[in-house]
Amino acid sequence: MKWDGQQTPTWNEPISNEAAKRAIAGQLADRAEDGHVIGIGSGSTSFLALLALAERVKSEGLSIRCVPTSLEIESYAAALGLPITSLIDARPDWCFDGADEVDPSGNMIKGRGGAFVREQLVFAAAARRIILVDDSKFVPRLGTNFGVPIAVVPEAANLVRQRVREATGVEPQVRPAKGKDGGVIDEQGSLVMDLTTDGVIEPSALEALLLTTPGISATGLFIGYEFEVIK
Repeated sequence: MKWDGQQTPTWNEPISNEAAKRAIAGQLADRAEDGHVIGIGSGSTSFLALLALAERVKSEGLSIRCVPTSLEIESYAAALGLPITSLIDARPDWCFDGADEVDPSGNMIKGRGGAFVREQLVFAAAARRIILVDDSKFVPRLGTNFGVPIAVVPEAANLVRQRVREATGVEPQVRPAKGKDGGVIDEQGSLVMDLTTDGVIEPSALEALLLTTPGISATGLFIGYEFEVIK
């Protein structure tokens, strides 16, 4: 995000398919009603939706509160002057976010941005959910294009590698950070690892295995949720 305290924040890189994403952002902003609590996901479309929401708040005097899914999106909302709350104080009336993969049963992989723990919490808490995806995100089975993100207690990394390898035949790998030595550490202080299974393990079985492995606190598997798709 670029913001100097005086100007509207801008996205830090060119936005692909910007016209189409602005149209989606406008649709999302139009759904907001006075008093709504809205879960705000990540990505460029979510950023554009925040801009559209901020414009409605400014022009119509609309009263909303935002529940961000990451510190990054929280900083955008704050820069735009949108009121911020948390799951401690409020339940979202609805939320919107992206996805990395969606299978025919509506199961998803999320977490390429490393914010999947908070994303899952907001997603689970929201009364209604909207997913922003294009056709490339629909796959015949989860794991086709991406591994499953896993949040791991740092001290348990070797134990997790061993236990998951013994159970699946595949060893999860620490996600390397860009621009610094070491791996990605998420906002909860967990080490982010990725498990590439090529989709051969049924999602519910994989989720059960991972969440009963000591040292794993969360995964990027989103299973059994009802949601609306906008693309």
